[in-house]
Amino acid sequence: MGRPLDGVKVVDFSNMLMAPYATQILGDQGADVIKVEAPGGDPVRNIGPARNPGMGAIFLNCNRSKRSIVLDVKKPAGLAAMHRMIADADVLLYNRRPQSMQRLGLAYKDVAEVNPRIIYVGLYGYKEEGPYAGQPAFDDLTQGAVGIPWLAHMVDGREPAYCPTAIADRGVALWAVGEINAALVHQVRTGRGQRIDIPMFEMLTSFVLGDHLGGETFDPPLGPAGYKRMLNPNRKPYPTKDGYICVMVYTDRHWQSFAVALGEDCHFRDDPRYANMEARAANITEIYTELAALLLTRTTTWWMALFNGADIPAMPLHTLETLIEDPQLAATGFFGEIDHPSEGKLRSIGVPSSWTETQPAPSRHAPRLGEHSAEVLGEYGYGDDEIAALMADGVTQAPAN
Repeated sequence: MGRPLDGVKVVDFSNMLMAPYATQILGDQGADVIKVEAPGGDPVRNIGPARNPGMGAIFLNCNRSKRSIVLDVKKPAGLAAMHRMIADADVLLYNRRPQSMQRLGLAYKDVAEVNPRIIYVGLYGYKEEGPYAGQPAFDDLTQGAVGIPWLAHMVDGREPAYCPTAIADRGVALWAVGEINAALVHQVRTGRGQRIDIPMFEMLTSFVLGDHLGGETFDPPLGPAGYKRMLNPNRKPYPTKDGYICVMVYTDRHWQSFAVALGEDCHFRDDPRYANMEARAANITEIYTELAALLLTRTTTWWMALFNGADIPAMPLHTLETLIEDPQLAATGFFGEIDHPSEGKLRSIGVPSSWTETQPAPSRHAPRLGEHSAEVLGEYGYGDDEIAALMADGVTQAPAN
């Protein structure tokens, strides 16, 4: 069985997390992804823990299904090799600032001259038309710029805090996968390529304000920005007698089922604040406070049985360690085990979607720096002597052993 992007060639001129996560997904979907690294390699290679230098855990988890070639594109011979690859590629993806691409001779106009049908995709900080153009951007900066730490402060007055996962990097990456696949459909239909810019700031602004534009949606405003339910201090895992539980008593049916399940212990059956969605939304702070107090009176197991019996969405709170042991993930085969040629046994994170015809799946282990330099150059017409000369000149390199 093939995979959906079999035959698609992607030149991955990126590093760190955002763009490599996107190209890993494209690789799992069947694309031939060639990761072009500078002689020093992707900096994420050096984020531990690691068994060997340059093969840290985060790198391993966002660079499978790719081949690695080292090219110093600041040298003419390196840029020439890059041009050979671009001429045969369907997609070029980068996450440098556009100004850097221009200095390297890899701006869209340069690349389109080599291959007019290429899809040229930039993942970087800010749209070029605005005053932030050209500024550096990282996940933390983007979270702050779109107000995510301030949302935490709005909840209960705590110090503003970043979301402790790379939500900006991974969110933009997922957006990019969709954009690239749409562009590939257009390319197949028309034979034409195009430039696609995906700025982190604008993308994550749309992400946040989709929930929180609130009254500012209207002109004139019908109230302040912010979704009151999400900004409630009791919208969090609820403490029970012996742990925590995550529960979503949300719809009218949920609350009716909850009342029936509680029986005589139900305190809100005739309370007009609980009558319907509109009333609950208007009184959400008090309602969540009362729910929090109620859940403290029983154990997690007791509440899980009640909520499951009433068909109310609920889950116990996982730690990172218990998540890895989750029975759902075990039953669905989410984790696998691979034998990496240099790193030994590794736990592999699965592809979370299921396809009936063209199931995506990892095709390669995360590569060592320059592991495929000679192989890829050979595919693009370089002979053994030429490859040896490029290595001697520091244009490319291969692993030491």
